[in-house]
Amino acid sequence: MRKLLVKGCEGLNGEVSVSGSKNSALPILAATILTEGQTTLSSIPNLLDVMTMLKVLRALSIRAEYYHPNQVKIWVGSRVKHVAPYQLVTRMRASFFVIGPILAKMGFAKVPLPGGCAIGSRPVDIHIKGLERLGAKVRMEHGFVVAEAEKLKGEAVHLDFPSVGATETIMMAATLAIGETTINNAAREPEIVDLANFLNKAGAQITGAGSEEIKIEGVKRLTGVNHRIIPDRIEAGTFMAAAAACGGAVTIKEVIPQQLEVAILKMKEAGVEVVTGEDFVTVKSQGRVKAIDLSTLPHPGFPTDLQPQFCSMLCRAEGVSVVKETVFESRFTHLNELKRMGADIKIEGRSAIIKGVERLSSAPVVVSDLRAGAGLVIAALSAVGETLIDDRDRQIERGYENILKKFGGLGADIKVVDEREDQGIPAPHLQGA
Repeated sequence: MRKLLVKGCEGLNGEVSVSGSKNSALPILAATILTEGQTTLSSIPNLLDVMTMLKVLRALSIRAEYYHPNQVKIWVGSRVKHVAPYQLVTRMRASFFVIGPILAKMGFAKVPLPGGCAIGSRPVDIHIKGLERLGAKVRMEHGFVVAEAEKLKGEAVHLDFPSVGATETIMMAATLAIGETTINNAAREPEIVDLANFLNKAGAQITGAGSEEIKIEGVKRLTGVNHRIIPDRIEAGTFMAAAAACGGAVTIKEVIPQQLEVAILKMKEAGVEVVTGEDFVTVKSQGRVKAIDLSTLPHPGFPTDLQPQFCSMLCRAEGVSVVKETVFESRFTHLNELKRMGADIKIEGRSAIIKGVERLSSAPVVVSDLRAGAGLVIAALSAVGETLIDDRDRQIERGYENILKKFGGLGADIKVVDEREDQGIPAPHLQGA
């Protein structure tokens, strides 16, 4: 069991570099299944989820090696295994991405229903409907999704919701289909564009990524390439929220500011000074921020993955903020933990009404999911005293590379506490930030 002891601080100051995007790296790793030959991916974050995906690839008879710093090399042949391992896919939802590439390459795929964060139902029905539109026959079999198609055929696919995962699954599967596939109401996130850029380098013919309509002209084969993953905009937004909540001046480097436009606008609305450059964002904050209203929406709206971090920031805002969650129905579980720290929050359906308080206070809290964990770290840093965060499933490490070291470089005091020490038993070590 992993617990973090976070000491409240009077401000964060300094510079921090953002890692490569987890939400981009995972589908691109899955997409390498479609290729033949060697692929080299750089700026791959060293995360538990990435290591799980590499294990999935190896289970499919693909050679996948992680090299420091942040490079992955993958060697793929003309054939891969068609069954994804149950124990790995059920551990991480993104592992389900392999179903499209395996089906497109082998004509048959058997992948377990996915696991992952407990932030709502997030059904894979929309993925399955898309594959069926491309000619696949799909059935459920003892907890597995089994898909068959001698050869996928291009078709028009309309998504009822602009799901990022479904857009990526259909786009990957369509690259080796016969004819043209059109995805209407497609997700527009930067990670979609990064995946399309990778596939196009490998020989795919994809246009329109980043818009509501994506067109894919099927090709016969894809080859290995070199590709650099885009920066993690959610990690960047997390440090922005932390700087605003705690005060101080933090420069977040190696980012694409255009991908943070909505978060930056909300920061400025809250009275935070934000300066942007070609590849950096500087956040300066003194005193309490102003209350704001925000609603999560698919890109280019405010990202749901930043909602918990901004909620923590708004707990100490001057005035009353209203945060509406429209993407995931169960993404307010962290708010009860914030209330344990003295936050004044009322939940009405999918809206959280947050009345800012002067200061939060330390309390033992439990991490429910990845982004909630980041939000609790921010709340703990802005609180009085030392907060013990129970991250029993190591959720925070699933999405943030070297998060303790990075916060430590900004002046934060965060330690990993051995469970035995927490129980009053002498521990062999105490790992610092």
